[in-house]
Amino acid sequence: MKIPSPHDLGLHKVLNPLRPVVNPILEYAAKQRLRNAVNIADLRQCAKMRAHKMVFDYLDSGADDEIILRRAKDAYSDLEMHYHVLAGLKPPLDLSTKIFGQDVKLPFFGCPTAGNRMFHHEGESAAARAAQHHGSLYGLSSLATTGITEIGEMHKGPKVFQLYVWKDRELVKEVIQKAKAGGFNALALTVDFTWYGNRERDIRNGFTIPPNYTVTQVVEAIKRPIWTWDFISNDPYKYACINTDVPADSLAAFVNSQLSPEFDWEDAEWLMKEWNGPAAIKGVVRPDDAVRAVKAGFSTMWVSNHGARQLETSPATIDVLPSIREAVGPDVEIILDGGVQRGTDIAKALALGADSVGVGKPYLYGLAAGGTEGVIKALNILKVELDRAMGLLGVGTVDELKKRGPGLIKRRPTGMSGVTTRTRGRTAAAKVPAPPALGGHSAPHALASACLCVRRAVAGSARAAWRGSDICAEYPQHDHNASSTPVSWPVSDDDDGDNHNHGNVCSVLYFATSVPVPKPLHHTVRVTDCLIVTIVTARGRILHNYTLPPQATGLLLSE
Repeated sequence: MKIPSPHDLGLHKVLNPLRPVVNPILEYAAKQRLRNAVNIADLRQCAKMRAHKMVFDYLDSGADDEIILRRAKDAYSDLEMHYHVLAGLKPPLDLSTKIFGQDVKLPFFGCPTAGNRMFHHEGESAAARAAQHHGSLYGLSSLATTGITEIGEMHKGPKVFQLYVWKDRELVKEVIQKAKAGGFNALALTVDFTWYGNRERDIRNGFTIPPNYTVTQVVEAIKRPIWTWDFISNDPYKYACINTDVPADSLAAFVNSQLSPEFDWEDAEWLMKEWNGPAAIKGVVRPDDAVRAVKAGFSTMWVSNHGARQLETSPATIDVLPSIREAVGPDVEIILDGGVQRGTDIAKALALGADSVGVGKPYLYGLAAGGTEGVIKALNILKVELDRAMGLLGVGTVDELKKRGPGLIKRRPTGMSGVTTRTRGRTAAAKVPAPPALGGHSAPHALASACLCVRRAVAGSARAAWRGSDICAEYPQHDHNASSTPVSWPVSDDDDGDNHNHGNVCSVLYFATSVPVPKPLHHTVRVTDCLIVTIVTARGRILHNYTLPPQATGLLLSE
């Protein structure tokens, strides 16, 4: 038997009239944090402190081990900005451009995302108002919790409606007719969502929409009283863009029941004829697929990997962007999303071939942190950062940035000596000394010495204190029975208490083969293959590989 929820009992009808009195009290601290936020990383922390854990993790997570989620952000760090000086620019710079043939004031916009009202009761309305405020494109998901007609009334500028590959063609026809009637100028078909990705944070949290009233969910709700009050004092939300009164019971179950994995290029051509207007294919990461999409009738290529939430280890979108631009030529519109956290990231994407850039997590962090005010701030942060980046690069318009882009953005040479760490939006560099020569030392000793060098450098950049004996204390404690087993020493920056190092650098030691390390350390050990020291960021990007071949067997691990 289902336990009745507060909404089933009609509690929201009793509590809603009290919102003008209760909200200012509960929201005071959250609003102060929002005002003090200076970048998207700060907004992320604001969102985390306000939202239910289940809701925040749904927003913040990626697929499987979240490798591509980390790589998508790190990929921008590999791109250097080779700026011009004495460009003679006069502010304000011109950030305007065209998206789907429509004039907009910003070359970036909030991506269509599902279920916005789970983050804040204003939901998609907040994002639409923020887009109207900034004069940017607005994107609405077909799994939105606010209706097409309502959004059309709030945002009078250019709008794109996002559509999944539904099984029911009649449902598709009805939805796109509503989108046309609501003033949506363009359609975006999401093609990388034919299966529901494996988001393990959601599974662990028991994620559902609305939440189940388990003990765990109730405890987490008590920890976040602002979000909980916001949820129980407003009407329950539903998927508002669908032709039936579908309750928002479980996003995963609903999507899996409606998606059409057999949707193919012929179906896409049928959809283009039904829509008969500007349309993007969203989820392209291959040049050959982009070329085929142009032939199928799509006017815009939307380079995306679904926010790193679908196929683990799919490519970072900024890495494949140049090849897709080369494949489709200069006249086909390209939108890019994925991994964008800074205005400099937007500048790099525009320079490397994108006509505009979509952002998802950044504006949703703002939404979860403070509704309309938070989304406006998120877009404004990126706007100011982009304006600054263009000014320092020496380009005065978006068109100029696109034309001169290949000469301004260059990939950082591989093998550079140094590690970059990113802590809550602040960046620091640490020199990584080369591993010591083996000389008279044994291979295991040289290996430990190399790790110690790396570890000291990384720890120094994070202002942490390490003892030289730490490696000797931890090295023999790891199980080396399995080959290619990693041993890692992460740099601690867990100031938010979630046991994750967000963007810091850690050193990881990979054993190519089984390497028995007995206790005590001064015993003889055998090394039967090369040892590889791999330095990676906490987001998963490999920075350096050091190979230490053994000089002999029966070596002594000692000082």
